[in-house]
Amino acid sequence: MTYDVIVAGAGPTGLMLAGELALGGARVAVLERLAARTGQSKALNLQPRSAEVLASRGLLDDILVQAPALLPHGHFAGIPLDYSTLDTPYPFQVGIPQARVEERLAAWATSLGAELRYGTAVTTFAQDDGGVTVDGERAAYLVGCDGARSVVRKQAGVDFVGRDARVCALVADVTLAGDGPAGWELPAPKGDGMLTVLPLGDGVFRMLAAGPVQAAAGRDDPIPDSELADALARDGLTLDAVRWASRFTDATRQAARYRRGRILLAGDAAHIHSPAGGQGLNLGLQDAFNLGWKLAEVIRGESGDALLDTYHAERHPVAARVLQASRAQGVLYIADDDVLALRAMVTEFVDTQALARRVAGLDHGDRIPGLDLTRLHDGRRHVIDGVPVRPDGFRWSAPASAAVSAQAAANWVR
Repeated sequence: MTYDVIVAGAGPTGLMLAGELALGGARVAVLERLAARTGQSKALNLQPRSAEVLASRGLLDDILVQAPALLPHGHFAGIPLDYSTLDTPYPFQVGIPQARVEERLAAWATSLGAELRYGTAVTTFAQDDGGVTVDGERAAYLVGCDGARSVVRKQAGVDFVGRDARVCALVADVTLAGDGPAGWELPAPKGDGMLTVLPLGDGVFRMLAAGPVQAAAGRDDPIPDSELADALARDGLTLDAVRWASRFTDATRQAARYRRGRILLAGDAAHIHSPAGGQGLNLGLQDAFNLGWKLAEVIRGESGDALLDTYHAERHPVAARVLQASRAQGVLYIADDDVLALRAMVTEFVDTQALARRVAGLDHGDRIPGLDLTRLHDGRRHVIDGVPVRPDGFRWSAPASAAVSAQAAANWVR
């Protein structure tokens, strides 16, 4: 067996998973089809739960040093939410480009022994009772973290259930001629569309635009500079230069199963939705955090293979709820008088801790009160005051009929 695990895709999900696996003693290789990281900023925020995850591995401090801003409010469809009352040491969003998160995760994973191979795509694989053969290389497991158009998901024959795009918009990093907004600017939708502009630092601004021109475009259509300039001009801003630009849609789909034998899915390979709020980055990191310690423990022989079934059982419902919320946000962004009235009403009643907890990613699992996750040793389980605590900081509990082996159950109380 060449590797214990081959991970397809070196985005944040694949890199987080590689680090978790290497931390648990697994031999892991990450295969990425791109020749190198793009450096594109892409997602811009980490939610409180993701901050907890990174802190537990000693990664958050470095990221906070690089963060251009600590955003005191999250948003649901552009509606501010107060995180200050949440039960977390990080009651804020961390405003940092995804590229910097990837850079830190890659350094961490390789320092633990993970092998990163760029310019190497996963093109074909076959699994049997003993493992998976991936383009001639052998591993015990293959995890698809290879994005929305996942080769792993498609070849594994996993249904991607949901609906096609109804809205197309654009996102870009640009520089402006003249002054731009000093802080987060999220105007209400206008009759001719919506424009969001916020500073990233060093004179670069993130813009998101939606309107008739964007709606008529296809997902893969090129984006001329004139389209960006026209969108900015609606708010009196003047384009200087374009760093990168891309179109995105609100296509919403989820893998029917996150596991098929020795093949598993995580991140965008398992779920896609509108990128509003950066939930895709946060979901992917937390998928990897949930799966990594389980897969490493099975590989070490400390738990039975059935432990991996709990990954789907725990993470699939979380993504389903995010997809539902994402679809609701998409409706609330529509530039329509009736929707604007609905937004006004929703704004009045969303100021609740329950909604803030959901958006912050803190409403999943049975959290251990008062447990600070920072540096939980080698990412293995612990027993604290007689309570079995999982490596992700949640209480371990499973009904007697759950498909978890007796060996796995015994391990929790060693």
